[in-house]
Amino acid sequence: MSDAVSEAVALEIVEFQEPQRAAVIALWQASGLVRPWNDADKDINRKLTDPVGRLFVVLVGAAVVGSVMVGYDGHRGTIYYLAVHPDHQSAGLGRRLMAHCEAYLLALGCPKINLLVRRGNDKARGFYDALGFSEDEAVSLGKRLIPDV
Repeated sequence: MSDAVSEAVALEIVEFQEPQRAAVIALWQASGLVRPWNDADKDINRKLTDPVGRLFVVLVGAAVVGSVMVGYDGHRGTIYYLAVHPDHQSAGLGRRLMAHCEAYLLALGCPKINLLVRRGNDKARGFYDALGFSEDEAVSLGKRLIPDV
């Protein structure tokens, strides 16, 4: 789908609604975001308890074709689970989702966005590079407190 086609297609970015759960998880699976150590259902549940963060979805008609989780801790904004269905990639939807998140975070007074890209995901790295993101002089560390599986 080209940029010209995506402009002609009526789409909207809205906050996640419960009836969209299965479609969002299927989108994440189709986009290669789901990992065995992360339960997508639990991740949605956790995001829904976040009073500041949001889970946005891109709808074309009633179909979920994109999603993104955005958070803000009062110091930095964070992007998670950015996904565009493979049939709709390279149409500008990822850029629109990121612009939506940036506007949301700016309205909260957020000064900077952080996000993680898995090593070897050159396609995602190129996407974020084109949006002006660059590698920080930091190392991401993690510690699992609640196992999902």
